[in-house]
Amino acid sequence: MRLQPRAFGLACGILWGVGLMLVTWWFMIVGSPGSTLAKLGIVYIGYNVSFWGGFVGLIWGFLDGFVGGFIFSWLYNKLLPREI
Repeated sequence: MRLQPRAFGLACGILWGVGLMLVTWWFMIVGSPGSTLAKLGIVYIGYNVSFWGGFVGLIWGFLDGFVGGFIFSWLYNKLLPREI
């Protein structure tokens, strides 16, 4: 079964972006310092554990998840044996 790279990338991007935003907001609600999560600010420019940082994480997470999912599904399709 072949994967559709754009659809798989979109699904991965939505899951990673929304997940990162919700985890950021959860850390704020619980009151955790989020020191481990804040290290993502090294990779995602402008990200921090705050309300607006959650939106920045949503955007960066979507882009990161989309590209990763697209590349994964493209490679999967290339390595899949050809059908006769």
